[in-house]
Amino acid sequence: MIKVVLIGSGNVAQHLIQVLLTAKEVDLVQAFARNPSHLSHLLPSSKITADYQKIVEADVYIVSVSDNAIAEVSAQLAFENRLVVHTSGTSDISVLPNKNRKGVFYPLQTFSKGKEIDFAPIPICLEAEKEMDYLLLEKLGRCISQKVVRISSEQRKSLHVAAVFVCNFVNHLYHIGNEICEENNVPFEVLHPLIQETAHKITELSPREAQTGPALRNDTKTIQKHLDFLENPTYKNLYQSLTQSIQHVKKL
Repeated sequence: MIKVVLIGSGNVAQHLIQVLLTAKEVDLVQAFARNPSHLSHLLPSSKITADYQKIVEADVYIVSVSDNAIAEVSAQLAFENRLVVHTSGTSDISVLPNKNRKGVFYPLQTFSKGKEIDFAPIPICLEAEKEMDYLLLEKLGRCISQKVVRISSEQRKSLHVAAVFVCNFVNHLYHIGNEICEENNVPFEVLHPLIQETAHKITELSPREAQTGPALRNDTKTIQKHLDFLENPTYKNLYQSLTQSIQHVKKL
């Protein structure tokens, strides 16, 4: 059994706790939270601590906190020469203090409160300074996912930037589309099949091959009608920027 201590209580931490509790060959021995009540619905109080001095011994310590807090939190761990990993997509492995062995255990997925996640297809991106630690993280990753990959800090940083474009920015565009629908008494659900087909299509075609729309066709009359329709200056500028970007890619 791989003994794990989870440090953190946010979205990623809570999803990891849930999947680790059900994983074979994994023993989630404890979780650390500054406010234990944030994890009380997942674990008994005996398995939660808010005291760094009371963190128990484990094979892996997963620090799942905000990027800004990784260094501060990991520096307060009251032990040395144990394997400590963070779950950040952007932070370098070097953000962890040198007193412990370092690694990264990054699940590449979007996590929201109350939304269940199937970890099986989620890529777990791993990095470790020592090969023996990597092999342990690989074993742990395979306990919860079918896809485990070795990714360096630089590769992970580029992957996270790409993820922001394909996930966070795309979701913001969903928000804008939803807002436009609501303002014009059109149910947003009408767009669901289009959204689903767009997402499915890029599993079979490259995004460049899958691109459609007035910007690609240089349909200037339609583009102008859309710009005239948009009253929000931020949305208008965004529409223009995305149109220009699509047209620039077309010329390459």
